[in-house]
Amino acid sequence: MLNDIEFIDGFSIELGNDYRLAKSYVRDIPTQALVYIRSFTHKLAAQLAQKHDVTFTSANLYDRIEQLNQLRVIDVAAVRALHRLRSDGNRGAHPEKYHLTQIQLISIAEKSIRHILQLIVKLYPSLHRGTAPRYQFEAFDSYAGRDLCYRAVMKNDPEAQYLVAMSLKAKGLMLQEQERALAQTIDTSATESAATSASVEQTSAEAFAQAAHWFRVASTQHQAALFEHGVSLLHGYCSDPNPIEGEQLIAKAAEKDIVEAQALLGFFYLIGSNQFTVDLTQAERLLTLAANAENAEAMSNLGVLFYQAQQFEQAFVWINKAAQAGYPNAQYHLALMLSEGLGCQIDLAASQQWMSEAAEQGQVDAMLYCGSDILHDDNASQQQRTKAEHYLHQAIKYGHNVSAMIELSVALADGILGRIDVVQAAYLLTLAKVHANDDHLQVIEPLWQSLAMQIDSVIALNPSEDEMIALKQAKHLLE
Repeated sequence: MLNDIEFIDGFSIELGNDYRLAKSYVRDIPTQALVYIRSFTHKLAAQLAQKHDVTFTSANLYDRIEQLNQLRVIDVAAVRALHRLRSDGNRGAHPEKYHLTQIQLISIAEKSIRHILQLIVKLYPSLHRGTAPRYQFEAFDSYAGRDLCYRAVMKNDPEAQYLVAMSLKAKGLMLQEQERALAQTIDTSATESAATSASVEQTSAEAFAQAAHWFRVASTQHQAALFEHGVSLLHGYCSDPNPIEGEQLIAKAAEKDIVEAQALLGFFYLIGSNQFTVDLTQAERLLTLAANAENAEAMSNLGVLFYQAQQFEQAFVWINKAAQAGYPNAQYHLALMLSEGLGCQIDLAASQQWMSEAAEQGQVDAMLYCGSDILHDDNASQQQRTKAEHYLHQAIKYGHNVSAMIELSVALADGILGRIDVVQAAYLLTLAKVHANDDHLQVIEPLWQSLAMQIDSVIALNPSEDEMIALKQAKHLLE
């Protein structure tokens, strides 16, 4: 019986190569596995179009899938499957935008491999006579990482060096998120907390430094590594940031048609940077190139460019595409445009759906919006309030969002979440004060005084010993 790789090879040798690479990287470098899954989806759409004499009118994968759908080349189930693979592939290209852990990325990559197999079984008669042959799925392995390290060090293979660096970069980004989470945690032992935070920070810095090393080594022969080397200099992965040299290398990579470099250079021209002044013509050119290559962030920023020019219909087109591609920031802004009817008809139901989708994917402003909306709804269930608390905690964790700190503090002090926790309420207010601007401080001050009075009034009632300890701790935080 065929194994799964032989099955895909029998369908298409070209697709088989992407499938083989994607599957080999699932356990060790899931982000790269998802990038190959995106490539697989592009090529599959192209093969379906060729078989049915369809000429695509757009370079954008979302548009291509929809064109196949409109021409009835594939059925609705296949359309949904292709869009799911496209969306998962985008997560691999921008893992830091989705706040995903390594375990979550591996899970998404494994499911995507299974979805590919199910889709090919369904589509087999579309490109070949007869039904799909039977096959046996061979388990995922963890050899790819070791093989990459061997090729990077012993064979001086630039592709392997680049992939090792990408894995280390992904690790650094995830460790960095752990640092941020630790920074929000109250620890009774300040020394222990500082030591733990320092340990995580050192590990994160070490991962970034290792990534920077391999990007630099590979950059002389590998254009994508050249771009990442520029990014590592821009952000100071292993030393102080060097934005001048970093941006120059990113521009060189953009000239070599590296899509991510075109997207970032377009963003520089959109808002200005150390080396590049605002040039909206250049920004539109570069962002369009990257957007047509399915870079979701470029689609979103192209939408922003048109939005700022008050070309709302064009803005809606690109922000909608970025949202459909699974990009959380675009989903949030699409929700706002739908609620206000900018470049589209007002659709409050769709607006709420996209706002919820963005919140579920960790977009800070969407989480604040949805969390606050639930807390201000007198008819919200306890389950909904629990979700609101989660959203606000996440907005604080990832965005140091002061409004979320204030909202959650009030909810905990007033018992809106089904319990009263004055210690946590006091802590959140003190944290909000640290990050607050002048407008925030005007809101915080009366809440601060009110919470202090609430604590004093409860202390005066001689509560239990445990309650008294908590109240005194909260009072200490507000002093």
